[in-house]
Amino acid sequence: MNKTAEELAKEQKEISISEFFEKNKHLLGFDNPVKALLMAVKEAVDNSLDACQEAGVLPDIVVKIKEIKEDVYVVRVEDNGPGIVKEQIPKVFGKLLYGSKFHKIKQNRGQQGLGISTTVLYSQITTGKPARIWSRTGENKPTYYFEIHIDTQKNEPIILKEEKQEDVIKDHGTIVEITLVGKYRKQIEKYLEQTYLANSFADITFYSPKGEKIKFKRAVEQLPKKPKEMKPHPHGVEFWTLLKMLSQTKSKTLESFLINEFSSIGTKSAKEICKMARLDPDLNPAKITKEQIEKLLKAMQNAKVQRPPLDCLSPIGEEELKKSLKRIYKDAEFITAVTRKPEVYRGFPFIIEAGIVYDSKNFTEFELIRLANRVPLLYQAGACAITEAMKEIDWRRYGIDSSQGVPQAPMKLVVHVCSAWVPFISESKNAIASYPEIIREIKLGIQKVARRLSVYLSGKRREYQQRKKIEMFYRYAPEVIESLSKLTNKPIEEVKEKVEALISSKILKDSEEKEQTT
Repeated sequence: MNKTAEELAKEQKEISISEFFEKNKHLLGFDNPVKALLMAVKEAVDNSLDACQEAGVLPDIVVKIKEIKEDVYVVRVEDNGPGIVKEQIPKVFGKLLYGSKFHKIKQNRGQQGLGISTTVLYSQITTGKPARIWSRTGENKPTYYFEIHIDTQKNEPIILKEEKQEDVIKDHGTIVEITLVGKYRKQIEKYLEQTYLANSFADITFYSPKGEKIKFKRAVEQLPKKPKEMKPHPHGVEFWTLLKMLSQTKSKTLESFLINEFSSIGTKSAKEICKMARLDPDLNPAKITKEQIEKLLKAMQNAKVQRPPLDCLSPIGEEELKKSLKRIYKDAEFITAVTRKPEVYRGFPFIIEAGIVYDSKNFTEFELIRLANRVPLLYQAGACAITEAMKEIDWRRYGIDSSQGVPQAPMKLVVHVCSAWVPFISESKNAIASYPEIIREIKLGIQKVARRLSVYLSGKRREYQQRKKIEMFYRYAPEVIESLSKLTNKPIEEVKEKVEALISSKILKDSEEKEQTT
């Protein structure tokens, strides 16, 4: 029997973001037990690092994973951050898309407000256990303890338990404990090692399910430069965003609106944009029509204005990245790193950093280490702009064999993308979209460190060839010395001494030439 439009309308209802992700948890990176356990650690550690940096505190983070029964784990992450005020705790952990970073244009680890609350949701779906949170905001303040579920139909927290506790947290900080279905693999240790690589100002202690303790000891006693929030850039704005900004601005004229609400626009460029759009600079922003917005948008996107401010970024830094690599790969043959100059895509500034670690003795194969805003990307490598850029490089030019664009060498290639807005391809934040500007910059960064490696490998090959020549000479030296002795009527010992001196001077000369080249 056919249904009427009225009957169909009764079946339609609104769904919440929590309800959507309850049925589509794979979009958040929880598509298998191994990834689920890693994602739980990642989201909690990212939160801890961000909170400590925002508060200006050197991070002390403890990660503990305990298996309570087969394939069911408790993940506990402790930090010494500023803590979370009592009223905010349920919303931070029990409400998706709740956070302070979404509207801020600056370098951040998280962007959407999905992180830790999605882990709580996955825990709830797979074990039915609530998230347990302890938080203290100061030495003279109590520790608040919560047990939280998420009402998926309303996307609101359900507080199952709330109380004050003593002697749980010293001074200030947060502890998160989540029970979930998962599978433990060594990838978690790899994630923590790569996190330390990009955040060597942090002290990270890890306790594995087997009770093993791994310590990543703080190497830098100073936090990196704190990124500042920037205003939207005229080249990155879109129609609906511009319409909203015009309706919400407190500016009284179009000219002052452009100056006050956007970065890189001064009085001169504001007047120029108005002229290009054929709009009166004194026009009231609230009274602009959609046709006028279209003209304004086109003028803004074509106007010659300065690039966005760069103080919204906080890269690792060339020297610091090199030092971090040397701390982790202590005995490596060759290590280099580079930080590129800032570039822009869609009005957002970004910086590419690249590094190479080469070690024919300790590495058995190639590894690509991808980082975005100091966070390791461990999945979806094939869909990532970093992988695409790497595969577009002709590695043979640098003396390295490759197969389908992947280097066949005992080395680790590190690429870090830091930006005010990283264009991830999905909510799980594991791969970066292939914007041409980003691809180009990644390639240039990789090519620069690859050239340095090429020089090292060329020197190594020359050294090997020279050593072979000397070995060959020493092999035939007794016969040569004997023949020269007979031809010159000189004693064998005298000829031998002069021949060895000649070889030694040749070795010394080659060594000096190598040092000058390096």
